[in-house]
Amino acid sequence: MIQQLTYVAPVDADRLRLFFRYEQANACTEYLPHYHRWGQVIFVTYNVLEMQVEGERLLTPPGLPIWIPPGQQHASYNRKQAHFRTLNIAADACKGLPNRACLLRVSPVVHAIINDCAARQLLVPQTAEDLRLCDVLLDQLQMAESQQSYLPSTADKILGPVLQALEQNPADNTTLAEWARRVYSTERTLSRRCQSLLGMSFSEWRQRLRFLHAISCLEQGKSVQEVALDLGYSSASALIVMFQQHAGTTPERYRIQRSLAL
Repeated sequence: MIQQLTYVAPVDADRLRLFFRYEQANACTEYLPHYHRWGQVIFVTYNVLEMQVEGERLLTPPGLPIWIPPGQQHASYNRKQAHFRTLNIAADACKGLPNRACLLRVSPVVHAIINDCAARQLLVPQTAEDLRLCDVLLDQLQMAESQQSYLPSTADKILGPVLQALEQNPADNTTLAEWARRVYSTERTLSRRCQSLLGMSFSEWRQRLRFLHAISCLEQGKSVQEVALDLGYSSASALIVMFQQHAGTTPERYRIQRSLAL
């Protein structure tokens, strides 16, 4: 059964320049569409976060926060339990941040500050030290490189059904040539559509899909071998190579790092 939640803002939110929230969403939890007069940077610390912002899907693993500008309607559905931290920024302090929702490639400094604030359960910076720290945080966010969804999607009549089928079964090892045959196209056409519509190759998109599923499986407590088999790899070593390419660390080290960050 899906649990529907309505976002409730702090009573004094409109007068705050910055404030933090730390939340945990259970599996099968849906945040209904809403918007704020302030901007939000959402850091997921456990599992994968999927959001709809102004009709566009944004999907991100831990490490890549989602930026939502003021006034943009958004909603989320958590298939699995997720933990996230939200930095809320008054509209007049959002200067220099993108004017559309996106992912932000933030520096280690940003993560260090967010982790420090979360460890202290800081809600509103008030001391001179915390105010200076938050000024650094804003500067770092403004310098961050932006990108669209970690796993782009498309409604293209040829490529769309292929991506939907793979999302339903990430372990599917069907080649691009075979997919082309199934959708009455050619491998060259599908390859071109991947680059033009997704901004990446078919193999890169499938690797990202499997990486996101690997995160969820690891956080469910599955072994690396089990995850590898679940995702269609012939061995654990193949999964480890893929995971290191995307996370910069091994699955086991990732699991330990995430547990320490909670």
